[in-house]
Amino acid sequence: RTRPGEYPRRPRRGREMQIFVRVDRTLVLELRADATVDELTSSLTARLGLGAPERLAHGGCPLADGRRTLREYGISGGSTVDGLGRLPGGCGVVGVILADENKHVNQMIFDALTVLQHRGQDAAGMVTNMGKQLSLRKGNGLVASVFSQESMLQLRGSMGIGHCRYPTAGGSSCAEAQPLYTNYPYGLCISHNGNLTNAHALTLQVEAICRHVNTQSDSELLLNIFSEALSKVRTEGSDSLDSDAIFYACSVVFKKCIGGFAVAILINNVGVVCFRDPLGIRPLMYGQREQPGGLADYAIGSESVGIDTVTDASSRHFELVRDIAPGEAVFFPKGGMPPIARQCVPSARLCPCLFEYVYFARPDSVIDGVPVYEARLRMGTMLANKIQRQLGDAWQEIDVVIPVPDTSRTSALSLAEALDRPYREGFIKNRYIARTFIMPGQAARKKGVRVKLNTIKCEFKGKNVLLVDDSIVRGTTSKEIVQMARDAGAANVFFCSAAPPVRFPNVYGIDIPTRTELIANGREELQIARMIDVDWLGYQDLQDLKTAVQEINPALTGCTFEASVFDGKYVTGDIGDEYFASQARRKQEKKEEALAAKLSNSVTFLGADGGGNQNACNVRVAGTRPSASAQQQSAECDSLFNKTSGYSVKSNPVDNLAPSVN
Repeated sequence: RTRPGEYPRRPRRGREMQIFVRVDRTLVLELRADATVDELTSSLTARLGLGAPERLAHGGCPLADGRRTLREYGISGGSTVDGLGRLPGGCGVVGVILADENKHVNQMIFDALTVLQHRGQDAAGMVTNMGKQLSLRKGNGLVASVFSQESMLQLRGSMGIGHCRYPTAGGSSCAEAQPLYTNYPYGLCISHNGNLTNAHALTLQVEAICRHVNTQSDSELLLNIFSEALSKVRTEGSDSLDSDAIFYACSVVFKKCIGGFAVAILINNVGVVCFRDPLGIRPLMYGQREQPGGLADYAIGSESVGIDTVTDASSRHFELVRDIAPGEAVFFPKGGMPPIARQCVPSARLCPCLFEYVYFARPDSVIDGVPVYEARLRMGTMLANKIQRQLGDAWQEIDVVIPVPDTSRTSALSLAEALDRPYREGFIKNRYIARTFIMPGQAARKKGVRVKLNTIKCEFKGKNVLLVDDSIVRGTTSKEIVQMARDAGAANVFFCSAAPPVRFPNVYGIDIPTRTELIANGREELQIARMIDVDWLGYQDLQDLKTAVQEINPALTGCTFEASVFDGKYVTGDIGDEYFASQARRKQEKKEEALAAKLSNSVTFLGADGGGNQNACNVRVAGTRPSASAQQQSAECDSLFNKTSGYSVKSNPVDNLAPSVN
């Protein structure tokens, strides 16, 4: 109680701590010592508004549970938390091989990774090769934040590969950022996009031959399998390596690994080999730029935009040559010699992922001969035809077509033209906040929708609005968007998806959630419409979606698309209820182990310099000891290497390979 003439006393607050948060700049926040992750998120939203990060991590460990205290994640006064955005699934793979060995690929790889940033925002990395020297840089965060000017200057060489990562398998630790490295034989680095469905069995196989598995990443398993196979056909006492030995190692990978994978492997002072799974689920292609003397520069990418936008001081661009075929391996020797291609799986067939065309790929990309922009235009036209069939004359009540940014814009444009209705931009999106269907916790996802989108009210007021989205996953985002349209004054809200209902998880490299989280699982359209509170809901027909892609490239007519998220049919034939049950058990076990290790604080992971700093690494992998400047660490996370010891093995014959194609 306050006495007369006294000011009220301020309520006593708990002990406060000061922490640092890295976003586009470093912020200093004061919070209670027992503050939760949700409180930290709220403080950042209040401070940054639309620029607040979607995901937080500390020391490579995501702060996934908003109810847990920061202390439980090992965060105390003076700790640094990383703010990151995320895009769903589909990592980006790039590679560049120059004919002139006195030039450097670092800037080209950086540019290609920046162009492919939409495929993965969790981590990025690059390795370059000059002579027998490998230089590696990788870390958590966006491409621009991982590579500093100093680190770029150290990434020297005329050959290299790069990677931008979204973690569909494993975790978010920087140890799992790619490229991954093993020193035997020759020195190998891998960039991998996709997911192996038999990863658990492969782990047992790899450990049985005394190879150490240092991370939870299936990419490390693939690298170990390739390196073990290559070590069996190397010539003892010689550094020479021919293409037959490389293709033999690729054939072993094809025989042992199941799933979707697009891979580039750099072989120290030899070249780069890239290959695509026998079903061609994940995309991979290459381009070239002619040079004098019958040589050429070569570029490898997950999408064509990662090839045709790359240039150097001469302003000469690469021209797309072709997609790598399913089950094919293509070896690019150092020095710009012509590539050597070999079909390692004669029974391979093309089953491209439909979701690449719906969402993941940039609209200016071309994948398997299909321009993504044209495919999305056709999706919109197909969807308009279905709306007219399904609604009859009632479709004429639609006043305006509004896309949900960004991917649905192309389909919404052609849909509006087909319906002869105006196309309008009704939502303004903050481009620095990624999609919300992967945000942890429903409350966080709802808040994220409001933060990343705002309405232009005049486009909604008193109108019957048709909203167009690329897909509906959990439905949380859709429900919030519908409510925003109603709050802006829409008379009626119709909603349609350019993709069919997403009813099943994906296992080939897309982070689609478990079946129970999917709003369309076990529900009809009318039920879903009630749940997201729309006056009418329509989905694209699966056959129409396939037709929209096939009509552009007749060579795809009759092919089996990887459309498991829509129809539950997994093209590798090894996926059933038992697989999902075992995955759920292992995921829970890994989560508990990671939390226990984090809380115990009893383990120190060694960086490449033998220290325990949790920083991004810029290291010289081979050769003499790095200089002091090369050892200087910048701020993201550790880089861990699986360096296996070399041992003598007998050469084995190369067999079971199809004829080579130059």
